[in-house]
Amino acid sequence: MSENVVSLHKKPPTDPNPVTTLTVVPDPAPAKPVPLWVRSGRVIRAAATHDTTRTTARTVARHGLYVAGGARIVGKRAWDGRTAARYERYMRTAEAAGNFEAAAEWEERGQRFRDARHRRRMDLMHSPLDAAKGAAVTTGMGIGGLVLIGVAMAVATKDATEVVTPLMAVIRFINLMVTIVQVVWGPAVSLAPFLALLALWAVGSKQQAAPAWALPDRVRNGEGEPITPSIVVKALRDLGVPALRNAIKEMGDAGASMLSPIVIAGCGVEVDVTLPSGVSTIEVQGRRRKLAENLARHEHEVFITIPQAARTVRLWVADSGALDEPIGPSPLVTDDTLTADYAKGKAPWGQDLRGDAAGLSLYQRHLLITGLSNQGKTVALRSLALWLSLDKSVQFLMGDLKGVGDWAMFDGLAQVLIQGPTDEHVIQVTEMVEGAVEEMNRRIQAPPGTVFPPLIVLVDEAQVAFMCPAKDEDKRPYGGAKANSRYFMAVRKIHNQGRAVNVLMWQGTQDPTNENLPKLVREGAHTRASLALGTESQARMALGDKAVDGGAAPNLLRPGLDRGTLVVASDGITIPAGQSSITVRTHYVNDDDATAITDRAKALRDGVTTLTLIEHGEERDPLADIAAVIADAPRLRTQDVIKRLSALDADAYGDWSPGDLTRVLDGTGAEPYKSDGRMVVGRDQITRALAHRDDTGSASGA
Repeated sequence: MSENVVSLHKKPPTDPNPVTTLTVVPDPAPAKPVPLWVRSGRVIRAAATHDTTRTTARTVARHGLYVAGGARIVGKRAWDGRTAARYERYMRTAEAAGNFEAAAEWEERGQRFRDARHRRRMDLMHSPLDAAKGAAVTTGMGIGGLVLIGVAMAVATKDATEVVTPLMAVIRFINLMVTIVQVVWGPAVSLAPFLALLALWAVGSKQQAAPAWALPDRVRNGEGEPITPSIVVKALRDLGVPALRNAIKEMGDAGASMLSPIVIAGCGVEVDVTLPSGVSTIEVQGRRRKLAENLARHEHEVFITIPQAARTVRLWVADSGALDEPIGPSPLVTDDTLTADYAKGKAPWGQDLRGDAAGLSLYQRHLLITGLSNQGKTVALRSLALWLSLDKSVQFLMGDLKGVGDWAMFDGLAQVLIQGPTDEHVIQVTEMVEGAVEEMNRRIQAPPGTVFPPLIVLVDEAQVAFMCPAKDEDKRPYGGAKANSRYFMAVRKIHNQGRAVNVLMWQGTQDPTNENLPKLVREGAHTRASLALGTESQARMALGDKAVDGGAAPNLLRPGLDRGTLVVASDGITIPAGQSSITVRTHYVNDDDATAITDRAKALRDGVTTLTLIEHGEERDPLADIAAVIADAPRLRTQDVIKRLSALDADAYGDWSPGDLTRVLDGTGAEPYKSDGRMVVGRDQITRALAHRDDTGSASGA
């Protein structure tokens, strides 16, 4: 126990008589030495798994495999150039695509290639003899020519030795060339293999001809990977469509003939894909996310549309992250001299996916913009109104059923501006739209050829009006989508006839459904645009079946991230041939800039007094007023009755027509009748109708 350690322990201090005790603690067991081979193995394993080691090994393997891949590519190119394999591939591709005319043409081209190759080979059999004969003739003529030159020199110099001077000069030149070749030949032979390997490496590196595990991280992860024909074909092959995968395998060119040239289109590229027989375009459209992932892109960075060509899809693939970058400011903000032309101009709305300016014509087109809340609907709608305000001939009637001041800058510019979300505000907006209907009817009855200034009736958050439960004193609802709905019917009337007299309806609404955006109202808009939506059914309500079937997919936009990006279906904007819609990234115009623009618009006008509510005049009793104006005559012509009513109250009866008079008297027993070939109203009949109404307590025909 001499090697044991003795330790001292005391009882706790609470003990009044502490006693020191001795405890023997044995030594710990000595640690066993780690064998050298184990330590070496750990070091080797740590070194082998280190990131630097892995990167170095992958780099060495990659560049070595580039050479092998380059050799394979060069060999394939050489084989294609020397044989008819290329024509065979094209022929099989055409057959797989069902294009038998093209297959026959490629077969004919292949046969012509074989015939030409046969002729070349037959010529090679006779070429040595022909070459020998030609060389003998050429040599003889050359020597003879040199001797003649030497004779001429000898005669000129009177020196017979000059006869061989040209011949000796040629011999010395040949000797010099042989010497140069002897000097260069050795190094050239030594360097030739290295130069050949370098050339193969260059071909392989350009084509990334190495396995995926050996490629750089950036390429393996697909970040910023350029879109090439092979990448597109591979993405289509792996799309999960058996008929497409099998057709690509059968194609001799591995599917490259399906693709049009890949062209740069704005912040991305565009390519048309002609699908083989048995594959429908909808099968590709329905796999947009998988196709995007196969192309190393996010879903929102790939757009699939249907061009005019049969069995063809058009792919637009954005550069990685390009759509997350904002576009530039609106020309409305940057150009203080910009003006508008309602009839001939286009509103600078934003940019399409190609990066080109997207302008929208507003001439005689009803407008509908939909989308989820807080996606930029009001800003997109407002920017159109801001541009149009710079045409001083345009008049505005505006209703903002959100009421948070988004349209406040139009105070002093619009003739009517109602802001608020309550039922009372809906009633005011409804009466504003009904007033526009009356103005439309007045314009329609004007003499032919009369030119009217544009009148834009704009309602933002229109779903509030459609869903309003309030009713008037006749129990007619303001909201809803039935024939007695006042707001619905007023909008429908403007849609039906307003365009011809420049009375246009613009609406912005959230989350389109049949309840808050009736079908007849949706289809009455000439320009339909949608921001991000939740479902495909909502997209169909917003844009229509034709646009969605043609590739429009606002339901695939990312709420919040794609704010301000909308899909437009309209003949007022330039849409690529064969497509039914276009995606536009709109300019953002903030409130301060919008106020500055409306200040410029107000300066173009003499001054506009904006009504913030619809003022009602004194309630009139049409039947009593008619009785009053004809009290001095037994009967009166309808035109004279209308004139007297207008003189009585121009605000109430100033725009009355004979139809309005007939409508009021219809069903009272005092309807206008013919007397001496003219329509008249009888005093006695009016008096009886008025007395009968007062007795029964019924409401007047108004």
